[in-house]
Amino acid sequence: MQCREARGPPVGESAPGHFSIRRGTVKHALVIEDDALIRENVIELLTEEGFAAEGAENGRLGLEAALRSPPAIIICDVRMPELDGFGVLEALRQNPSTRSVPFIFLSAKADRADVRAGMNMGADDYVTKPFTRAELLEAIRARIVRQESLRSAPDIPTAKPEPGSVVIEDPAMQGVYALAAKAAQALISVLLLGETGVGKEVLAQSIHKLSQRRAGPFLALNCAAMSESLLEGELFGSERGAYTGATQSRLGLLESANGGTVFLDEVGELPLSIQAKLLRVLEERRILRVGGRTPVAIDVRFVSATNRDLEAEVARGAFRHDLYYRLNGISITIPPLRERRREILPLGLRFVDSAAAQLGRPAPTLGEDASEILLGYGWPGNIRELKNVIGRAVVLADDSITPEHLPDFVRKSRVSQPPPSAPPASAGAPDSRGLRDELAAMEKRRIVEALDKCHGNQTAAAELLGMSRRTLVSRLSEYDLPRPRKR
Repeated sequence: MQCREARGPPVGESAPGHFSIRRGTVKHALVIEDDALIRENVIELLTEEGFAAEGAENGRLGLEAALRSPPAIIICDVRMPELDGFGVLEALRQNPSTRSVPFIFLSAKADRADVRAGMNMGADDYVTKPFTRAELLEAIRARIVRQESLRSAPDIPTAKPEPGSVVIEDPAMQGVYALAAKAAQALISVLLLGETGVGKEVLAQSIHKLSQRRAGPFLALNCAAMSESLLEGELFGSERGAYTGATQSRLGLLESANGGTVFLDEVGELPLSIQAKLLRVLEERRILRVGGRTPVAIDVRFVSATNRDLEAEVARGAFRHDLYYRLNGISITIPPLRERRREILPLGLRFVDSAAAQLGRPAPTLGEDASEILLGYGWPGNIRELKNVIGRAVVLADDSITPEHLPDFVRKSRVSQPPPSAPPASAGAPDSRGLRDELAAMEKRRIVEALDKCHGNQTAAAELLGMSRRTLVSRLSEYDLPRPRKR
């Protein structure tokens, strides 16, 4: 294998806004692709952009080349003879010299499910064939910039949430957030799936905070909350005189979120006419305001969410298949609360503290009988319903929340599912401790983590925990924890 000089036509069709990756010393790029035409074209494109580009015709040769001389970036096909892209990726991630080399998959549309699994194995991004010059360059640029920022800023956020920020107790949710952290570092669109109230917007915010766009805005829009005419103006903005009463130009959501993330909630409710316009935005990264004639370039990342089965909606013609593929760069399904029952009580405690803080009074305890009822309820409204039920109970309760403070439909409804399963005893799981002790230990751990995160600042720790400072001081005394000093 050898580096090749640029020649022939570029990959795909060129797009407006061409940029060069040339910066500093020449970077070594490795293209592993069994299709000779695609391999040569990608090598040519990289050479034009200032890379020393090398090619390999199969996975085995590509792996040997990467281990012999670790490149600055690897672009790799999924399906290849002798050793496929997954085998290459797995071997690279196990070797210390190539463990952190940016890795981009080139995939056919039919390989999307496999690529998602590959990203979970350690891939950084993927580009779907056929791709344009701009799409590939943008993916490469993002990984190079990311790698350079890691060298200069080693404190890049990780998948571990801040104490008090998100409740992640269930193994399935730990997997969800691990996948979300992976997706956050890529440029692909993310589609969040799950029932109403499972926490899709919270996950979308986490993706934004873990991404390179975290310094930019995070703007959310409920697509089901507006009429078609209002939705168009809200998304794309409008020019002066576009309609009666439009006395000045107005930026839309997509333009206002430039450099950040747009969260489209209930995206399955978009009218077909708006779907067509959104598809054009996703393809061209330009918007046309209502009443405008000049397209405006935008730079946003799309995270969408729905409780609908979009594949079924596509089949019946209610949702555009091309828009579905654009939004579904990687999909993440959030399980309902009834399937992650070990999170019910930690979430309940969180909501008790926040509701009491809003009322300006000490938080009541969550009684054992009430806790058992909460665990036995099916929660069709998921986390949103739990929050409402707890908020009502805090208003009614004095020192402790008991069954009488819960709504009748919660008290009378039981599900046949067992309470959250505990890990085996060998993993250090609680055995004969009562529910009350388990809750206390859980809350005590949260308090210690928050105080450590806030360097002993009790006011900041109370805010992080969603409780008043007075409640935090009371809990410190109750759990026999020393009053910390600011560090």
